[in-house]
Amino acid sequence: MIEFFDIAPFQWHAILSAIVCGGMIGFERQVRGKPVGIRTACLITLGTYLFITTSSSLEVENSDPTRVLGQIVTGIGFLGAGVMLARDGAVMGVTSAATIWVLAAIGAMIGTNNLIAAVKVSLLVVGILYGVDILENHAKILTRGVHASIKNFHRRESDKKAPDPETHDETRN
Repeated sequence: MIEFFDIAPFQWHAILSAIVCGGMIGFERQVRGKPVGIRTACLITLGTYLFITTSSSLEVENSDPTRVLGQIVTGIGFLGAGVMLARDGAVMGVTSAATIWVLAAIGAMIGTNNLIAAVKVSLLVVGILYGVDILENHAKILTRGVHASIKNFHRRESDKKAPDPETHDETRN
């Protein structure tokens, strides 16, 4: 029965760490309605951990785990590029793309057996994502430039969706 739970070269506590780290960051994103929610974040950290651990366990003469890490960074870059888009001159999704990038880095930390540091970095990332948002809401100087054009874009989008009270008044016949 114990052999069933043996997943060598992987370790259950590292898998749990990857899920917890990804879950913390994904929870923050999902609660605020941003891309890269709990599922996606957990899968990025877990997948990166699995790739790093697998490459480190290969016993081939020409095996180089750093090449796998480099390919992960490249692949994650494409994934991050997929969540970014430009609308009306404003690039949106950059924070989500950066979050994907750091999730992969956290998975790599876990894959190189730096579990405690990965948890600390995850908490730091949540602090940055949440803390900077609070700062932006309270400091006008942080809402200039691109941030102002994004807020204007969101305002225009919500105005398009809001029904016109003159044309949608159901009490008039």
